[in-house]
Amino acid sequence: MKKSKMKLAAIIGVLVIAVIYYYAALPALNIHSADLWVFLFVLLIAAALIYVRRKRMNLQGLKEDKGIKAILGVLILLVVFYLAGTLLSSPIVNAKKYQKLLTVEDGEFTQDIQEMSFDQIPLLDKASAEILGNREMGSMVDMVSQFEVDELYSQINYQNRPVRVSPLRYANLIKWLTNQREGIPAYIKIDMATQDTELVKLDEGMKYTASDHFNRNIYRHLRFRYPTYIFNELSFEIDDDGVPYWICPVKKFNIGLFGGATVGHVVLCNAVTGETTDYKIEDVPQWIDRAYSADLLVELYDYYGTLKHGYFNSVLGQKDCLETTSGYNYLVKDDDVWVYTGVTSVSGDQSNVGFVLINQRTMETKYYEVEGATEKSAMSSAEGQVQHLKYKATFPLLLNISGEPTYFMALKDDAGLVKKYAMVNVQKYQIVAIGDTVGACKESYGDLMYENGIKKVEEDTREVKTMTGKIVKIAQGVVEGNSHYYIMLEDSDDIFDVPVVEFIDVIRYEDGQEVTVEYKEGEKTNTVRSITLTEKR
Repeated sequence: MKKSKMKLAAIIGVLVIAVIYYYAALPALNIHSADLWVFLFVLLIAAALIYVRRKRMNLQGLKEDKGIKAILGVLILLVVFYLAGTLLSSPIVNAKKYQKLLTVEDGEFTQDIQEMSFDQIPLLDKASAEILGNREMGSMVDMVSQFEVDELYSQINYQNRPVRVSPLRYANLIKWLTNQREGIPAYIKIDMATQDTELVKLDEGMKYTASDHFNRNIYRHLRFRYPTYIFNELSFEIDDDGVPYWICPVKKFNIGLFGGATVGHVVLCNAVTGETTDYKIEDVPQWIDRAYSADLLVELYDYYGTLKHGYFNSVLGQKDCLETTSGYNYLVKDDDVWVYTGVTSVSGDQSNVGFVLINQRTMETKYYEVEGATEKSAMSSAEGQVQHLKYKATFPLLLNISGEPTYFMALKDDAGLVKKYAMVNVQKYQIVAIGDTVGACKESYGDLMYENGIKKVEEDTREVKTMTGKIVKIAQGVVEGNSHYYIMLEDSDDIFDVPVVEFIDVIRYEDGQEVTVEYKEGEKTNTVRSITLTEKR
């Protein structure tokens, strides 16, 4: 009877350890999950310790005991199976399979990457967004004592605007206890182009977040609903109506037991209600931007670039081996967010052989063969232009400026505030333009491209036309510091632009006078080539 109670107590002890460990560590109940194997190792070790304590045997007795031998035998078998599965899933024996995980197409830079208007260029990096978010939070006296801004700051495309969004989180355990009934009341939204920052208050608080505890913690909530799913990096997004969601990619293992991870499903979890929807990766809604994490996509491209001639070539000879550079950024294209990173030789050259764009929703990948400076070299060139100010460059964004691949970056002071902007030509990175505004930076960059012969002044082939008529309206304006007169003639809707610096007599002209104008037609105004007074009042 006593032995039966001791055996029952041992079983209960192992079960208690299993429940506590599972609730805390949340391993997926899936043979492909390394966490599950660790979970089994912990259980077997716990069982062995409880068994030894119950038996109270000396070392010699343990060596001869069948029970402990059985437990150790199972443990050794698991270790051998795990190590064998790891080896057989690795690139060492599956180089070709790893290399084919990603399908890469060649792209045409000027066709695929259109010139962006200034109000759509993301001017901030994540660190700058955090400063703005914390500043906005500090102004909310009713919340700042209870909540903080989470560090997520996911970059998404929201209503055709590049924005970063991040939920609030409970400031500490006590603040969670006092606020968890209502949930987290708001999230931060930052427009990366205009730098407008907004604390978006919700009608109902978010109950399922990473800062919640027990069953409302987002990871625990997902685990209990999907016990076999192995989740990749979660991201926080908002739909087109501003409703907050957790985007939860589910790993798919394509090679052996643990290898070739991509994404097979995406679970959407409403951060307010906890409701979930499971989508296959090909059925994910258009508004979702981050089904694949940037780190996963970069890893997949590195497999593609380094394993063309097998694993050992990637380590030893390294023939034709290419890899991504040490950093990435985001580019909005076709209503999706694409990861951008440079591609360079494994041998560590100080130049790129091209760059790659990878869609975070579809995994579509395009390679562009554009030789030039690495991002780090471009950053150093930009910093060198303002070295007396000791500004630091952000990781570049790749732009199309007049058909030229161009690195665009912000220059920040020691406090992390953006002070200037820089453009560096990818292929000729000695061409560096600095400006206090994006417009000034682009204008300076254009001048440098003309001076260096990269860009030539287009020949004006417009036909010169002539018109005679009475002035019915005349107005003055200033364009880039220069005075212009704008004239309208009788029986015509055209507006004629007369630069004062070229035609000083225009200041004497009045309504009702008849003039003869030679001009070239323009989109909004006609450019005057000559103007003469033909009749005096």
